[in-house]
Amino acid sequence: MSANKSKVAVNNSRRAFLSKTASTAGMITIAPGVLLHQVANAKPDDQPISEKVRWGMLIDTNKCEKGCTDCIDACNAEHSLTDNGRPESDTQYIRKVTLRDKSTGHELSLPLMCQHCETAPCVDVCPTGASFTRKDGIALVDKHICIGCRYCMMACPYKARSFVHEAVKNQTLSAPRGKGTVESCTMCVHRVDKGETPACVEACSKGMHDAMIFGDLNDPNSKISKSLAQYGGKQLRADLQLNTAVRYRGI
Repeated sequence: MSANKSKVAVNNSRRAFLSKTASTAGMITIAPGVLLHQVANAKPDDQPISEKVRWGMLIDTNKCEKGCTDCIDACNAEHSLTDNGRPESDTQYIRKVTLRDKSTGHELSLPLMCQHCETAPCVDVCPTGASFTRKDGIALVDKHICIGCRYCMMACPYKARSFVHEAVKNQTLSAPRGKGTVESCTMCVHRVDKGETPACVEACSKGMHDAMIFGDLNDPNSKISKSLAQYGGKQLRADLQLNTAVRYRGI
């Protein structure tokens, strides 16, 4: 075999190997490779992503117990979020907040996460387009083009976003993460696209608390819409006119 033919054979073999390796790596880890954008925009099993649907959540603070962490525990397990023992570097998609009425002393506990705003400040300030909102209202971050500037963290009035300071271990294919990027509640988009409910809502229901309802805000016949129509619900910082997808009762 001539030197030229041998060189061509080696290059073709190397190209095939790299192509196969890159393809496999892209299915395993986001750093260097799961495409979050592809995961986030995956076509649902039974229908395409459409603006006809607006996914939302209703949280009844009257049913949310102060010491209960079922929703947080379920979220952490679903997304492989771990406690590093350093609050400034730990990621939480949901955190419990205690509100106290100074005039009466009444306290209530509520889960606080990304509110999935229709007019999202995080999207407005993102210089790369990494922060975006799907047609169905779910706000996400494309980790591949997030440069870690954290403008979105500063813009979010709910302090719902976290920065990943350390290398991510034991992450799952359905919820890829990456060091040096910003992340927040995804409303369990990987579950929603399969016709399932977010992990937090499922855990709340299994715990017999029933403080959380998930569904289509645009469907007047959905459970969440009927409940809001009958008993009402409020937005956090409604004065900002962000039209949040997460609503609260009892605040």
